[in-house]
Amino acid sequence: MTPLRRTRAARLEVVVAALVLVVVWEFAALLLNQPVLPPPHTVLQAFIREIPRDLGRHILASFLRVVASIGLAIALAAPAGLILGQSRRLNRLVSPFIYLLYPIPKVVLVPIVLLVMGIGNIPKIIIITMILFFQILVLVRDAALGVRPELLTSVRSLGAGRRALLRFVYLPASIPAILTAVRQSIGTAVAVLYVAELFATQYGLGYYIYYQGSTLFDYPKMYAGVVAMSLLGLGLYGSVDVLDRRFCRWRS
Repeated sequence: MTPLRRTRAARLEVVVAALVLVVVWEFAALLLNQPVLPPPHTVLQAFIREIPRDLGRHILASFLRVVASIGLAIALAAPAGLILGQSRRLNRLVSPFIYLLYPIPKVVLVPIVLLVMGIGNIPKIIIITMILFFQILVLVRDAALGVRPELLTSVRSLGAGRRALLRFVYLPASIPAILTAVRQSIGTAVAVLYVAELFATQYGLGYYIYYQGSTLFDYPKMYAGVVAMSLLGLGLYGSVDVLDRRFCRWRS
């Protein structure tokens, strides 16, 4: 099967899975028959109605925070991972700290970061960046460490220095690791975004979902926010897949 056919087949499978989930949701709403679980068509109507109103602004706020966090994490973690991957001595020095900090669930740091840095977008971006940072750092470092020695020797024999090795060997080898790390972290990042947007903000899908569900008890709008946050995560995940096919064609 060609790569194009595989892509089309994968998209069809996603569409079928989405339809199955909608059908399951419809049956669950009929069986429960409670306002807390409205049927999909009611949520869809609320979603379409709210997009030009409040929901659109909340989606934009959450989207900008996630994209800024991803960009900042890549800018910080990718060079650090490449440096550690090229210097085994420095890697031995830093690895114990990574070993201690990496397993800490970053979501528990949300109240601390908000208390220290106050309200606004910056603390929320920093929280998500911390999650992505360690994922990217570890995978990029491991990818750089995994470069075959004979490849390095052959490139050095052509007169390549450290900068050329970084550009033509280590960086191409680390791009798949960066994309894999971002792909693995998107779900966690969106979940932490929801938690972060519960505190000291009036814009964002986390605030919108909580306000509609727990304050106004408008469950169709609440589920519309949940659908919007799910689509945000799905869109980011799909964007990473597009970048993977664009920059890592050799893997296909």
